[in-house]
Amino acid sequence: MRNPCAAASALLLLALLELPERSVSALNGTCVWYGECGTDPATQKHYNCKYGGPPKPLPQAGYDLIDELCPSFHYGNLELCCDVQQLHTLKDNMQLPLQFLSRCPSCFHNFMTFYCELTCSPAQSFFLNATKFKPYVQNQTSIIEVEYYIGSSFANAMYNACKDVQSPSSNEKALGLLCGKDVKDCNATNWIQYMCSTSNAQTPFNIIPIFSEHPIGRMIPMNNETRGCNETLDDGSPPCSCQDCSLVCGPKPVPPPLPVPWTIFGLDAMVVIMWISYLIFLAVFVGAVISMWYCRKMHIASEYAPITDTSVNQSVNISHDLDNISCCEQLGAKSEALLRDLFTWWGSFCVRNPALVIVLTVIAVGICSSGLLFMKITTDPVEIWSAPTSQARKEKYYFDTHFGPFFRTEQLIITAPNSSWTTYAPYPSGSDVPFGPPLGKDILHQVLDLQDAIQDLVAYYNNDTVTLQDLCLAPLAPYNNNCTILSVLNYFQNSHAVLDHSIGDDFFVYADYHSHFLYCTRAPTSLNDTTMLHDPCLGTFGGPVFPWLVLGGYNGDDYNNATALVITFPLNNYHNDTEKLNQALAWEKV
Repeated sequence: MRNPCAAASALLLLALLELPERSVSALNGTCVWYGECGTDPATQKHYNCKYGGPPKPLPQAGYDLIDELCPSFHYGNLELCCDVQQLHTLKDNMQLPLQFLSRCPSCFHNFMTFYCELTCSPAQSFFLNATKFKPYVQNQTSIIEVEYYIGSSFANAMYNACKDVQSPSSNEKALGLLCGKDVKDCNATNWIQYMCSTSNAQTPFNIIPIFSEHPIGRMIPMNNETRGCNETLDDGSPPCSCQDCSLVCGPKPVPPPLPVPWTIFGLDAMVVIMWISYLIFLAVFVGAVISMWYCRKMHIASEYAPITDTSVNQSVNISHDLDNISCCEQLGAKSEALLRDLFTWWGSFCVRNPALVIVLTVIAVGICSSGLLFMKITTDPVEIWSAPTSQARKEKYYFDTHFGPFFRTEQLIITAPNSSWTTYAPYPSGSDVPFGPPLGKDILHQVLDLQDAIQDLVAYYNNDTVTLQDLCLAPLAPYNNNCTILSVLNYFQNSHAVLDHSIGDDFFVYADYHSHFLYCTRAPTSLNDTTMLHDPCLGTFGGPVFPWLVLGGYNGDDYNNATALVITFPLNNYHNDTEKLNQALAWEKV
């Protein structure tokens, strides 16, 4: 008779092999944290609570969130290492990457896998190790630093899927905004290191990424399956576009071979022909000059010949002279006499009939000028500088018909010539920082009033009202219907209250609009500045406002020295929709 224990062990092993891979991991792994407890006093970001037990069932209130953020976890009884509040925090923290990476589904899928495994994986203890703690209340302890073991292949695959993704609001690569450095210097390692560091003002606590393909001690790196940017997702999401994924574009077309050069005697044919033509012209020219010189020498007396006495034979025989002159001289004399007689007659006629001449002149000028009634002045620079049949116009037409024409731009450039420079003294220490005249708070309040007045302009077209909201570019609609306004005031969310926001006491101002401005010009994508204000830098339309687009007259990167403010309202443009185009023109004329 067989050993029943051995049979039971075999059945258990078979059952484990049939379970999903994540279920097996969950059976063996434990959590590192669960729930939130405590906040960072500087950033007000939430810490997670230390917890070393098994995963807990997710309350039903979190089912929609887990489906939205981490659908791969929605199986079985949904035992995870995160609660509903942690899912809400994860969703809030993903708003910025969502704007930049969601246009490439595969890239955003890998990105969310990275954070879902970190936040909620039921097998956290395999790849997450808490290293620093902070007492909270009673028996709860906050985790303030963790080590995150990540598979090198996963990190490289996540980077490769995202490296070409464009940021629609800035027309540059998204990783240039999410990597903490120029996109050409960004790679998988320093991108993940920047995302895990508290220096980006978004991460609530320090996360130390450790890259390895092999286990390190008891730690097994997180090496989940990834999707390439040219692959579809299980939910049916298509591959990324060619603009965001070079793999989708396929091989670049090979240009046709250059034609065989035309040569004469082994030299470029055009060069040889031009040299021969030049030599022929030179020979003809030199020959003509020599011939003229020889003729003059033979038939014309020298200027040094003696002068004959003209007092003798005063009477000239006209017929004899005419016989001696050439045909050309005779023709010139007759033409001169004809013109003299003609203009003599015309002058006499004008003197005798002044009224008739004036009337006929006016009629003639009127007839010649009648074409001015049909003259059309061309002001469109495209029409002025580009022929309708040119290659550039053909390419523009193709782009406009397939993708839509480029935005219409309404722009203001504002200076403050009657205002003086101001100086900001940072607290608690630091050298004084000069601020240009248009960056005074009173000027900014006035500019904000002007900006609000432009937003409230109302035009009328075909008895319908037209406002900026009907025309403006809103890249995140319908989730965010705010108009794109590229203005320095968007660092303060176009709000007088945020502009006036300051932290201080009776003696010092710890942080105000000066410190917020200086921070936002260095990190325009930040959702929370590192000053005591903790105000966001992103514009109300959901995108960053780059300082070189809204300021002018500064030197280098010293944006605080700006002498001009630039406000730009991008409007949607239309190719074959005359109705909407006329609405935009009507609003522009208000």
